[in-house]
Amino acid sequence: MASICRDPNGRRRVLFVAGDGSRKAVRLGRCSQKQAEAFRIKLEALVKGRYTAIDEETVRWVAGLPDDVHRKLVAVGLVEPRVAAPPAPDPEPEVLLGEFIDGYLRDRTDLKPNSQKVYGHTRRDLVTFFGADKPLEAITEYDAEQWQRYLGQQRLALATIRKRTMNAQTFFGVAIKQKLISSSPFEHLNSTSVTNKSREYFVTLEDTRKVLDACPDSQWRLIFALSRYGGLRCPSEILPLKWQDIDWGRGRFLAHSPKTEHHEGHESRWVPIFPELAPFLQQAFDEAEPGSEYVITRYRSKGVNLRTESHRIIRRAGLTPWVKTFVNLRSSRETELCERWPEHVVCAWIGNSKAVAREHYLQLRDSDFEKAARTPTEAAQKAAQLEAAETCDKPQTAGEPENTTSGILVETGVSGLSRVTARQANGADESRTHDLLHAMQALSQLSYGPK
Repeated sequence: MASICRDPNGRRRVLFVAGDGSRKAVRLGRCSQKQAEAFRIKLEALVKGRYTAIDEETVRWVAGLPDDVHRKLVAVGLVEPRVAAPPAPDPEPEVLLGEFIDGYLRDRTDLKPNSQKVYGHTRRDLVTFFGADKPLEAITEYDAEQWQRYLGQQRLALATIRKRTMNAQTFFGVAIKQKLISSSPFEHLNSTSVTNKSREYFVTLEDTRKVLDACPDSQWRLIFALSRYGGLRCPSEILPLKWQDIDWGRGRFLAHSPKTEHHEGHESRWVPIFPELAPFLQQAFDEAEPGSEYVITRYRSKGVNLRTESHRIIRRAGLTPWVKTFVNLRSSRETELCERWPEHVVCAWIGNSKAVAREHYLQLRDSDFEKAARTPTEAAQKAAQLEAAETCDKPQTAGEPENTTSGILVETGVSGLSRVTARQANGADESRTHDLLHAMQALSQLSYGPK
């Protein structure tokens, strides 16, 4: 049995007989009688535990003792020393938004300068909204939605917002692959690309001639001609064009496309030297210095902003610059070519897919509506032909002269204009002749669009 002994100054100790018969004490220091009594009861349980199993409550009591009290029980042989816990690992440093994106863009040496610039716009918007020191893990889905709303408040086009959302998804997708975060807060946001039809503009041939006349030199005329008549991307496909890429004999040239070169088989394409383009290409060739490598030589410096200068030229031509300057030149050409050539042929020349052409390039013009309004449909043509046939085969009434116009032959030429040849017209009365001529006139006014 253990007993409590009072020492001077309110200190207490618990006395008990150890297993070897020696008398030992555990000093408790200053404490109340109630606290000392509770300790004595647990100590007696530990003493009995030398012969029987210690109850769970006493085990939990020992585990919760402060280290200094526990060491006193170790000193008197009642418990085993505690095993030192391994030091806690240092917490992983937080990955900060600005630092992470900068590292990602620094590692993407494969990106073209323009792609780096586009990603840089997204980086700027993220850092402006969240702060460069914002930990990646601290950004929630709600935060991502707020960021997308913030982009809308900057009066950005929907297509631009979707594109920057897609770039943000790319950044955080890489963070997932690097196991820096478990999920992307931007993943649920809509990043599907959209086409802003309000920015479409068809550059007519008349306006094209005005712009070409306003160009300061043959090199600028060729830049516009390659964009409008050749359908090349500017500047990415125009500036790399070399004289060795021009095959004068076969009437074509090889356009290299940095934008699509990562797609197998799309690093370059052959483009016809269209009749509209040929004079400008020939003039540039005649004026080229001996040994010149590139077709365009004067505007290759990175400091030259072709878009800004093109707007000056367009204004000089008496026109208002359209928003997507060179894209709409290319779009106008593809729309124009699709009227005369199969779509797969045009897409091969322009360098895009049918889906991309239909979604982003082919335009619906006012002239298409005007043409449809004045072009008879196939049903209208057949109705006019039937009317002519019925006029010729109309039965005669008694007393009328014999109808000798049944041999009328209706022929349709390649141009779509109808020709009527009368094999026999002798004896036809004036009224029937008038009806026949009316039908012939209707047929002759039929016109057809391009095949």
